[in-house]
Amino acid sequence: MMFKISCFGPEIRLAAKRHKPYDPRGFVVVAFLTFLMITNLPSLALTLLIGNNSDDITEENQRGIHVLRLDEKGLSPGSQVLPFLRPEFLCQHPKKMTFYTVNVIPDAEGKNQSAVGAFQYDTVTGDFKLLNQQVVGGKGPCHVAIDGTGQVVVTANYGDGSVSAFPVLPDGSLGPQSDFETHEGSGPNPNRQKAPHAHGVTFSPDNRFLLVPDLGTDEVRVYRVDLETSQLEKNVPPSVSLEPGAGPRHVSFSPDGRHAYVVNELDNTVAVFGWGQESGVLTPLGSVTTLPSGFEGKNTTAEIAVHPNGQYIYASNRGHNSLAIFRRDQALGQLTAAGHVELKGPEPRSFAISPDGEWLVVGNQRLNTVSAFRIREEGASLEKIGESVTVPSPVCIHFVSSL
Repeated sequence: MMFKISCFGPEIRLAAKRHKPYDPRGFVVVAFLTFLMITNLPSLALTLLIGNNSDDITEENQRGIHVLRLDEKGLSPGSQVLPFLRPEFLCQHPKKMTFYTVNVIPDAEGKNQSAVGAFQYDTVTGDFKLLNQQVVGGKGPCHVAIDGTGQVVVTANYGDGSVSAFPVLPDGSLGPQSDFETHEGSGPNPNRQKAPHAHGVTFSPDNRFLLVPDLGTDEVRVYRVDLETSQLEKNVPPSVSLEPGAGPRHVSFSPDGRHAYVVNELDNTVAVFGWGQESGVLTPLGSVTTLPSGFEGKNTTAEIAVHPNGQYIYASNRGHNSLAIFRRDQALGQLTAAGHVELKGPEPRSFAISPDGEWLVVGNQRLNTVSAFRIREEGASLEKIGESVTVPSPVCIHFVSSL
C-alpha cells in the first residue's frame, strides 16, 4: 500500500508500515520499569531541630538549637545553630513555620531568667527570625506545648511546680502571660519529691484539656482550657494519683484519643489510663515495667511516644540504655512487652517519631550523639540507619512539620 503526498513540490511516496498486533506484555514491562524508577527515587530530606542543655556545653557557638537533616541514608548535620541559651524543649505551631522554645534570657542586671521564645525558621533558606520572648514567671521550664488550634502556648516549670500560659498572637508571637498555676504537695522519694515538679504539658486531642504530670507529687493534674482567653481551670476532679514514688514525667495519647500513657521516671513504669473525652477524667487501667526481667542496675525513664498507627508504644530507659517497645491492644488500651532496642551510650533522654511513622530519632545526652532508626514491621522493630551525628547534650528531638 502506498500513500502519495504532495506539498507543492516533488511528489513524495511513502510506504505505509504494517503494524504488528498489540502485545500487552510490552506495556507490563514498561509499567514495571516505571514503578521501579519512581519507588527508588530519593525521598525529600526531613528537618529536625535539636534542643540541648547549654549548661553542659563549653563552646558558646554550640549552645542553641541544632539543625539536622534526615534522608534514606541517615542523619547529616546542618550548618546552623539557632541562638538560644538552654533550649531544653520546643514545639511547632500547627499552621505556621513558627516555633516555641523554653530557654533563659538575661534580666536588667544580666542574671538569667526563665523564658519562652517564639521564632520563625525557613527550612529551605535557613532564614531565622526571633519574634519575641516572654518571661514564664516560674523556675526551670522544662517542657512546652501548643494546642492544636494554635491559640495557646503553655510551659511546665520543673523548679517550682508551676504551669504558665500565653496567648498566641496573629503573627505567631506570644502575648503577655495569661495564666499561672502552682502545684502543692510532695512524694516519698526524699531526693526527688520534696516539692512539686511539673514535668510535662500535653493537650488532649480535642484541645479542651491540659494534662500536667507532676514528678514531685505523683499526680497528673488536669486543667480545662479556655482557648479564647488562654486561661486554665482545674478540672473536677483536678488530678489522678499514681503509685507513691512513681514520678510521672510525660504523657502521650493514643491516636484514637481513648487512652493516655504516662511514663514514670522514678519507678520505671508506663501507667495506662482510659481517657474521658467529655469529662477529662483519667481512669487507671494498670501499668507495665520498662525494664527486662533480671535487670538490677540503676535506671530512670525519660520519654514516651505512641506510634501513629496506634499499635506500638516506646519508652526510653536511662541506665539500661534502651528503648522499651510495647504492643498496644487498640480496643482495651493495655500494653504487652515486645522487647528492647539497645542504644549505645548513656542517657538516651529524648526521642521522637516522624509524622509519617517511618523514622524514630533518639538523642544520647551524655554521649553527645543523635541516631536515626527505621521503623520496621509496623512498629515492632527498629533498624539503625547511617552513622550517629554529634550534637552536644541533646535533650529534645523535634521533627519539623512541612505543613
